[in-house]
Amino acid sequence: MKIDVMVAGEEHLRFVSQINDSIDEAAKQRGTGIARRTDEYIADKINSGKAIIAVNRDEFVGFCYIESWGHDEFVANSGLIVRPQYRGMGVAKRIKQAAFDLSRKRFPNAKLFGLTTGEAVMRINTDLGYEPVTFAKLTDDEQFWQGCQSCVNYDVLQRTNMTKCLCTGMIYDPVKVAKKKAMEEAAAAEAKKKSGSFWSRLFGK
Repeated sequence: MKIDVMVAGEEHLRFVSQINDSIDEAAKQRGTGIARRTDEYIADKINSGKAIIAVNRDEFVGFCYIESWGHDEFVANSGLIVRPQYRGMGVAKRIKQAAFDLSRKRFPNAKLFGLTTGEAVMRINTDLGYEPVTFAKLTDDEQFWQGCQSCVNYDVLQRTNMTKCLCTGMIYDPVKVAKKKAMEEAAAAEAKKKSGSFWSRLFGK
């Protein structure tokens, strides 16, 4: 077995129906989450270089695509799916990492966000630097929220005036992450400086 994870290309269009069927099956099993897209929508993501696919030689393994919203201010990694027989092998994490890298490359200044009900996806997102947030901090692009209409829990979202649902909202803010990294580096440098000063005083250097 050799599972490859890559940006999907024209040669992967033959998997479109299988991808959507897998998304539907996963949604039924969970009883929540993943909104189905049309085959044309998935094909467009592949053709525009905005999808990640995992394959085992000539067999479809997993998939994820990226979408930009609010004039590219927000980017979502959506439709993450791994076929049942390939779960527990770290494939989802590899796909999410590839989607994250692709999103950062194509939309370096955008906030990355996602909605999920899956604990495993939440852990992966946390490792990538995402933080849980209220829906108010996600995109207000109406077209994004319209995409939730095919989810079985859309009525919950409507009843709460689009403020909450069974999904957890998570976001990666590159500006916030950069500030946090800078503060950590500054603190480390200060600690190193104090340590050096201590030994200098101790040995009179």
